[in-house]
Amino acid sequence: MREKERSSAWERGARYVRAAPWPYLTGTGALLLAFGLKGVGVAHWSAGNVVVGLAFGWWGACWLAVAFFALADGVSRHREYRRIKAMLLRYGFNERILKPLARSRCQRDAALHAARETGHLDRARIYFHGRGYRWYHILPDLVVRNPLAFASPAFLRTSFLPGKKQRA
Repeated sequence: MREKERSSAWERGARYVRAAPWPYLTGTGALLLAFGLKGVGVAHWSAGNVVVGLAFGWWGACWLAVAFFALADGVSRHREYRRIKAMLLRYGFNERILKPLARSRCQRDAALHAARETGHLDRARIYFHGRGYRWYHILPDLVVRNPLAFASPAFLRTSFLPGKKQRA
């Protein structure tokens, strides 16, 4: 029984990563970099070089914030994957389901993973390819047009709170 529970836990973890590989890889890399910088900062601090220790500690804290937002984005993409999978199971393949997800690589990955699990992968790939998206289109369309869009409240809301928009 434990073997089955263990494999299902690995499968659940793998499903999280498959739904959003970019945010989890970015978050893991940023987390490792943050801990490395913090370690170097502590070493300099202990050696009496306080200014350099604080500088490395500051950079470590900044990378820790990047890791937090990347991992939070991965959790949001997993939520989106589950929502899209439920819609594909209920309504079948429909381009209207995938259209709002074409804006970013992370959303497309979540949609493609949901399509893979519901048997619509080929049609979803053709749809995104037909809209001009390729494997190397990583940044969201909004960020390509305006690099400061990462800081806008609207971008953060759509990134971390996916789903149906409320009408006023």
